[in-house]
Amino acid sequence: MNWIKRPRAGRPGRDRPAASGTLRRGRRGWKAVPAALARRWKAVLAGLVALVAAAVAGVALAFPAVAATTCPGCYGLERLGPDLYTEADLPAGQRRRMAEVVQEADRRVRDFYGGRTSAPRILACVTEDCYRRIGGGRERGVAVLNRAVILSPRGVDPVIVSHEMSHVELHERLGSAGGRVPQWFDEGLAVVVSADPRYLLPETAADRCRVGPEGPLPATLEQWLRAAGADEQVYARSACRVHRWMAADGGKAAVAGLIERLAAGEEFTAIVGG
Repeated sequence: MNWIKRPRAGRPGRDRPAASGTLRRGRRGWKAVPAALARRWKAVLAGLVALVAAAVAGVALAFPAVAATTCPGCYGLERLGPDLYTEADLPAGQRRRMAEVVQEADRRVRDFYGGRTSAPRILACVTEDCYRRIGGGRERGVAVLNRAVILSPRGVDPVIVSHEMSHVELHERLGSAGGRVPQWFDEGLAVVVSADPRYLLPETAADRCRVGPEGPLPATLEQWLRAAGADEQVYARSACRVHRWMAADGGKAAVAGLIERLAAGEEFTAIVGG
């Protein structure tokens, strides 16, 4: 039995024992919360806690790459450098090589964009088991939500790392205008930034295109994944189209101008073409 408070002199009978339950403070003193109501609130709070826990677990199961980039340590990765995480207990040589690859990729992105505004968290795996655990598949690397990068053992290379970092940098600079850039341009530009020799000739070539950009190119992510799965040369065709547009419109400055004009509200097709 809980008492609300002691009776005051001169006010007999004004205060009485509280009903079984919980005390809460009101404007005029302490009041009793009925036990049934207290139990109900406890049940609601417990339900909310369980719901949040289930949501977190659901994200981890459905989108492990998102969860891993949020909490690398939860997936057995340790910090190697600023925003760089890799598997624990790697030999010194592998750790040094990993850091050098990321530094070279960072240099390529900075050289192209004139600096970096993004700071993606990079998760690099040296084993396929690690890459599967953090949500990877058969690809070499992925830009996760254009905010972080995960790398497979086959993606620990300056070309692949700078390609994925280019996606993050472009979308960081575009902000809300990023949705107006077709996927072929995003991917083609990443090939140019990374100087991927599979899809572009060296910079000394007058025309760096390995194949022409004939035909329509995938505009959405879904279309891109379908096209790239059928023919990897869609990267080369997209890179060729971006390269030729840049060559005719001022080089790297054309990309900076595109970003500014998109941010100002212009449409992509009015700047680059259909």
